[in-house]
Amino acid sequence: MSPDQDHATDVIAKIVRMANQIGTFFASKPHDEGVAGVAEHINKFWEPRMRRHFFEVFDAGGEGLSPIVKEAAATIRRPAEAPHPGANAGAPGGKGSAAGESKAEIAASQG
Repeated sequence: MSPDQDHATDVIAKIVRMANQIGTFFASKPHDEGVAGVAEHINKFWEPRMRRHFFEVFDAGGEGLSPIVKEAAATIRRPAEAPHPGANAGAPGGKGSAAGESKAEIAASQG
């Protein structure tokens, strides 16, 4: 594997691990509340790039994702398409509409 492939594999593994940790926390709640909690947490705290990686895994079959996380995917917001290489990636830190954040996400982060 090339270093770029290694990095991509590491990123995906980290996304799966983080999603499953959230799922483990919410698994102690009543089922519907737990599923909603997973989706709400990811929607609130994961930047668009992280959600994009999450959906790469989910759309490819969800290998490694726990059942509660897979079920929550139905209500996790899909980010806009990734910016093209070389395009303005938004504000520093991958923020802004060019980085896939919705206007509501931008407004919420500003105060």
